[in-house]
Amino acid sequence: MQHVSVLLREAVDALVTDGDGTYVDGTFGRGGHARAVLARLSPRGRLVAIDRDPDAVASASEDAGLAADPRFTIHHAPFSQMAETLAALGIDAVAGVLLDLGVSSPQLDDAARGFSFRLDAPLDMRMDPTRGESAAEFLARADERHLAEVIREHGEERFAAQVAKALVARRESGRPVRTTQELAGVVAGAVKTREAGQNPATRTFQALRIFVNAELDELAHALAAALALLAPGGRLVVISFHSLEDRIVKAFIARESRSEFDRRAPFAPARPTRLRAIARVRPGAAEAAANPRARSAVMRVAERTAAPLAAGSAS
Repeated sequence: MQHVSVLLREAVDALVTDGDGTYVDGTFGRGGHARAVLARLSPRGRLVAIDRDPDAVASASEDAGLAADPRFTIHHAPFSQMAETLAALGIDAVAGVLLDLGVSSPQLDDAARGFSFRLDAPLDMRMDPTRGESAAEFLARADERHLAEVIREHGEERFAAQVAKALVARRESGRPVRTTQELAGVVAGAVKTREAGQNPATRTFQALRIFVNAELDELAHALAAALALLAPGGRLVVISFHSLEDRIVKAFIARESRSEFDRRAPFAPARPTRLRAIARVRPGAAEAAANPRARSAVMRVAERTAAPLAAGSAS
């Protein structure tokens, strides 16, 4: 399946406010958003792309157009490390940061990556397969309580306890889950009902992927790093694909859009607002119909402030 960037025009319209500016694409993927951003930049503009997936970095390096563009560079790193990545380039402020969260179509379609229950493959799920623990390795060591907690909190799976019990029982029988199809089969036996059209394993696969990649912690660190890098008037654009991500983004923007007093120092000036919420955008009916991945997408846009503003945020 060809990867189609979600909310492409809307994201670039929201992000690029200065053609001469420096921008960060924290999730290069296969470069759909990056190419559209470059098309809006002047010869003086600059785009720094980051991706934790070495396959994504390789695809950019092999693209003749991107390789020949002096305005573009790509770096292998998680987006939580964008501040360190830009500091190494001598950049301490940017005009915008784009984060397109979740898993890409090439990752889902590559059986070796182990992201999808549609393809039988080793159960890996790491965004960066060069480091960290695979999903199979986690399942081989985690106790039932921890498994249930991960599946419940990261997958919002109401049958988390049953799934965890089934996984541990299989492991203790001497047949630990090592492949995507084995995991899907165990989950299907433990999850008795599911929403129409949704595979029983969907929420468990999501949970393990998020946990193995520490996606929610990475997102929280990336948002703080982006805020520190944004120049006044700079834009933060984040596209989320499930409620766990979107709640973090929404809460971050709302918190940074308020002026707050430190209760420990009641006579000190209030902390100034640092962001102003601009918009909450959903894909239109045509995009949602053409690209199933777009149906759950939510894009939030905020702008770095230069001075305190009245509190408020897009809902």
